[in-house]
Amino acid sequence: MDVSPYLNIAPAPQAVFDRLDNHPEVRDKPRFHRATAAGWIQTTWGQFGDQIRDIAMYLASTGLSAGDRVAIYAHNQVAWAAASLGIQAAGGVMVPVYPASTAEQLAYVLSHSDARVLFTATETLIERSLSIADTCPALTRIVVLPDEPDDAASAAAPGAAEASAPAGQILINWARAREIGHAAHERAPEEFRATLAGIDLDTPGLMLYTSGTSGAPKGVPLTHRNVGANACDWLRCNGPLLSEEMVDLLWLPMSHIFGFGEMCLGNTLGFTSYMVEPGEVLSRLPEVKPSVLMSVPAYWEKIAQTAWPPGSAGSPAERAQALHEVTGGRLRFCLSGGAGLERSIKERFHDCGLLIVEGYGLTETSPTLTLNRPDSFRFDSVGKPLPSVSLRLEEDGEILAFGPNVFSGYHKDPEASAACFTDDGWFRTGDLGRFTDDGFLQIIGRKKEILVTAGGKNVPPANIELHFRDDPLIEHLVVYGDGKKYLVAGVWLNLAADADRGPAGDEQRRRQVEERIERVNQSLARHETIKRFCIMETPLTVENGFLTASLKLRRNRVYEAFREQFEALYQAA
Repeated sequence: MDVSPYLNIAPAPQAVFDRLDNHPEVRDKPRFHRATAAGWIQTTWGQFGDQIRDIAMYLASTGLSAGDRVAIYAHNQVAWAAASLGIQAAGGVMVPVYPASTAEQLAYVLSHSDARVLFTATETLIERSLSIADTCPALTRIVVLPDEPDDAASAAAPGAAEASAPAGQILINWARAREIGHAAHERAPEEFRATLAGIDLDTPGLMLYTSGTSGAPKGVPLTHRNVGANACDWLRCNGPLLSEEMVDLLWLPMSHIFGFGEMCLGNTLGFTSYMVEPGEVLSRLPEVKPSVLMSVPAYWEKIAQTAWPPGSAGSPAERAQALHEVTGGRLRFCLSGGAGLERSIKERFHDCGLLIVEGYGLTETSPTLTLNRPDSFRFDSVGKPLPSVSLRLEEDGEILAFGPNVFSGYHKDPEASAACFTDDGWFRTGDLGRFTDDGFLQIIGRKKEILVTAGGKNVPPANIELHFRDDPLIEHLVVYGDGKKYLVAGVWLNLAADADRGPAGDEQRRRQVEERIERVNQSLARHETIKRFCIMETPLTVENGFLTASLKLRRNRVYEAFREQFEALYQAA
């Protein structure tokens, strides 16, 4: 398609109102369908736009100033999307919090970002939010999202529509917040559009928290220009595979920039989005028959396994037909991100006429740096740099990036900000790469110690390992799982402590370690938990090269030396 009409950089909410202005006939057409126990619930473009406007006006009525942070802590739903764009349309900075985050993790993000308002949903997340509200001094309001997508909006908060939280914040439900915003709009009907039009593109529109190699997560402010420039590059590259009014199956968490980006792309190109839970993806594909599917590698692997079970044969036509039956038969645009996808899966899809587009990027780069293109791709690479992006390699192979999509520094962390840029302003990605002779980038390792699971979750292993640092039985515990569906660990026992416990036997020692891991797992987000472990015999010492002189773990050496034992934990499953 010709993407030139969509290459003007603007705040993300503008796309919804541009479509309503330029295509008034879509007002009563569905923007979203959400799967519920009662069936699909529809939200039209007009309803979605009204929700965005009402929430923006509600926030303005509470005294929200340009640049103020507002957080969302909830699972995907239409109101999540409307709240995120309402925050931005009011001039605020949207701060998404992963719904799997623990109360402690939520408290850190709210406090560090100085979030003034929190949107949340479901009894579990509401209780978690209220339990830490008194540790977040800037937080003044908690808005409870509805259980289902709404039109006029159903009541959502328990009890009264507006009440006081135990820590003194105003607790208000979605319906009441929208009523206040709608009344404000009726009093000043020009204010919403004027505020949206007046947003400075060089101010932050969202701030995501990304895991570091150790320590607390870092806040990554991205300006409207950062995200908009990246979106324009993305459209230029993928235009041949796209068209207006496509149908997508939206399951990626919008709390991640990948899922948020898919929702915003749908606003720009007029998608009809079917919103489903992660566990429903495979069962809903034949029903929805999407033309767009964006996913992390684990789901492409599941689709391949379902279409072509191990040992299955068949002609190319039969294999293509099997894939069509699993996916609904209308797929045209396929994107994999969050981690590397196995080459053989990309090749099998391509043999059936479907190109799975894959690229590379980071939250700090809004997020994409490279892409394979419909007319230029290599399955052993992550593609070529985007049109506005420049890449170069340091002497040690680290990938450096420069472009309008690169952020300017971490929130409240000048030291980390200075460390992540070269003296001449190039961003240090922390990843190691090389270029092929024909200009494609290949990722060959990580300079930073972060695992990316098959589900696209970034996990700093050192943060998990710290929980075992003072355990007298465990000398070392090393987390493993890059590109895997879950995490496992290697355990090295403190031989002196183990000897003091007497002849407990292998089975009892294993139970003791298992109890400790289970105890730590209870304090971790689900994707951070250790599912399996093995007790290693060869010690980790400075002398054998597994520890530095200052006793720091040489992680890559450990992974390489004990890879067979780590991988066996997955085979045993």
